[in-house]
Amino acid sequence: MAIINSVLTWLIKKRMHQIDLFLKFPMEVQHDWFEKLIQAGVSTEWGKKYDYASIRSPEIFRQRVPVSRYEDIKPLIDRMRKGEKNLLWPEEIKWFAKSSGTTDNKSKFIPISQSTIEECHFKAGKDVLTLYLNNHPDSSIFQGKGLLMGGSQNIQEVNNQSYFEGDLSAILIHNMPYWAQVMRTPSLSIALMDEWESKLQLMAETTQNHNVTSLSGVPSWTLVLMRKMLELTGKETMTEVWPNLEVFFHGGVSFAPYREQFATLIPDKSMRYFETYNASEGFFGIQDRSDANDMLLMLDYGIYYEFIPVDEAEQAFPHALDLNEVQLNTNYAMVITTNSGLWRYMIGDTIRFTSLSPYRIKITGRTRNFINVVGEELMIDNAEKALATACSKTGAAIRDYTAAPLYLDNTIRHEWLIEFEKMPDNFDFFAELFDNALKALNSDYEAKRYHDLVLKPPLIKSMKKGSFYAWMKRNGRLGGQHKIPRLHNSRDFVDEILKNSNKTKKNFNF
Repeated sequence: MAIINSVLTWLIKKRMHQIDLFLKFPMEVQHDWFEKLIQAGVSTEWGKKYDYASIRSPEIFRQRVPVSRYEDIKPLIDRMRKGEKNLLWPEEIKWFAKSSGTTDNKSKFIPISQSTIEECHFKAGKDVLTLYLNNHPDSSIFQGKGLLMGGSQNIQEVNNQSYFEGDLSAILIHNMPYWAQVMRTPSLSIALMDEWESKLQLMAETTQNHNVTSLSGVPSWTLVLMRKMLELTGKETMTEVWPNLEVFFHGGVSFAPYREQFATLIPDKSMRYFETYNASEGFFGIQDRSDANDMLLMLDYGIYYEFIPVDEAEQAFPHALDLNEVQLNTNYAMVITTNSGLWRYMIGDTIRFTSLSPYRIKITGRTRNFINVVGEELMIDNAEKALATACSKTGAAIRDYTAAPLYLDNTIRHEWLIEFEKMPDNFDFFAELFDNALKALNSDYEAKRYHDLVLKPPLIKSMKKGSFYAWMKRNGRLGGQHKIPRLHNSRDFVDEILKNSNKTKKNFNF
């Protein structure tokens, strides 16, 4: 372990110099990757279709190549899964990350090249440690094990060994180098288990006596594991189980609704929380400061970025901006071109820039995961902040939630299904605080709520504990990478959860 620590320390120092390079020369680094990606795609079917050989600039690229969503390139991906090569990317694609997304029940199969595994995901994994240790040089993280809350989908060998599919986390764990395997827990056989509930039990049983110093995963599923661990051990807090636990690297969903629950289960004041921005399509951002939770946009991972103002995201020909054209505090849909052959691909996330030197971002929501039925343009970022305000002032803690419009008796309002970990002291006050916080955060929402003329007050339904877990289990969504759909213009998710749930405890409408 001492040799590993020495080698890792040397690598971390070396990597900080490389990170400094793209901090000082962001556009040069991005344009260098743009040229590499275009050159790599020249001989592919996609590259020939759009004559990549004659593309000399990002401007020509934007004019010639359309912005794509998954459904646009699905026919090509289906052909790749049948063994065809050189369609989107010149490398042989052996891995496909299976994802249901957050707003669609259909499975998506995101192509993952070996270049993406090494130059993006593995590089990002090292950078998470690099930036964390750069902030905390006194860390003892390498004195113990890192526990990764990976997905529940095992690797599937398909089409006579033509390719493999599974959750991204399972693909990465399967490909991890030896030094990384030594430093993680649980064992590979447990980490790659497909049946989620048995996996949770075995993870708790086999890691309770390990010296776990770090956790990585989606907050909601990490909480499920910790509660299982406390149930199994009879301990009061996770500090008693893993006394040397010092950091939780989290991503996938906003941490705000879960912060108080983590503080209760891990009451150690020195516990640290570091945010990351990773997805099946790529790894995009890492928190680089301890005193701020925005993330450094990582510019040298084989990804070329473009940004579309949110109000243009659904247009047939949206106007995309280069990195040097973005502005602060504006919501953008993120478009990526990657070394797996995703060309001008809209991943569905919306972000805003909190800094332009260096480029730092915050995730604000999804392009199709918001409520906008009367022009209120309610984003997840608004909802998370408003819920946090209402919780802090009423002593509440939220386990999960979702929301959608409700049309009833010629009125329109938002219906919120909330599963509370800790009930608010006063529900009417909670609802009022929540509504007022949304007004303060979102001027469009405030205008539509004026005198209840357009949008009526929100209807909040307190759900029985376990309602969301049961819904996810019924729909095959158990596992570290699956998330509750938060906001949606359609009532599909809300109606299905209500239909299959026991009666709600209480409705609150003021």
